[in-house]
Amino acid sequence: MTIVQDRPASSDFARARKAMVDSQLRVTGVNADFVRERMGAVPREDFVPAPARNVAYMDRAIALGGGRFLAAPLVQGMMLQEADPRAEDRVLLVDGGSLYLAELLRPLVASLEVLTPEKATAKGGKQGGVNLLVIDGAIEQLPGALAKRVDEGGRVITGLVVRGLTRLATGRKAAGEIALAPLAEIGIPVLPEFAATKGWSF
Repeated sequence: MTIVQDRPASSDFARARKAMVDSQLRVTGVNADFVRERMGAVPREDFVPAPARNVAYMDRAIALGGGRFLAAPLVQGMMLQEADPRAEDRVLLVDGGSLYLAELLRPLVASLEVLTPEKATAKGGKQGGVNLLVIDGAIEQLPGALAKRVDEGGRVITGLVVRGLTRLATGRKAAGEIALAPLAEIGIPVLPEFAATKGWSF
């Protein structure tokens, strides 16, 4: 006897995408047209492991393996809206492991460079060249080597760990420094590569 496992039809995923936009984004203030259009068009189910395709549009993070996660839809919707990408932007994205946010951003900007967290936190490397840095995950600190990639006046969108809680945060480079301002508290997968150095305690 052959057992055939039913797979959702593409129309089912299309309905799930529309429901995600209507019931997760719209009702929480993520209403920018370009966000709704991109998240309504990109098949989120293609960016998760096969067993998780049926839950790709649920309001939760999805494990990708190796300690990586695809953040809940609202997280990436808020990040994209706060980033407000422009056609002339040169973007550096630190990918959280799925490449989903990269696919959302790519047609909206002039150029997009994608780095893994390991490469993003490595010392040395390039300097300058981007005016928008997006980090798809929550960090405790922004490494100096990564901050150097951002041009003066450039924008930064990231998750930020503040006293054990994760928040969406934005910043701008001024006088060679980037200060991050926490915004909404929301569950964002933490990127351990960006952990702050722990000091001695007594």
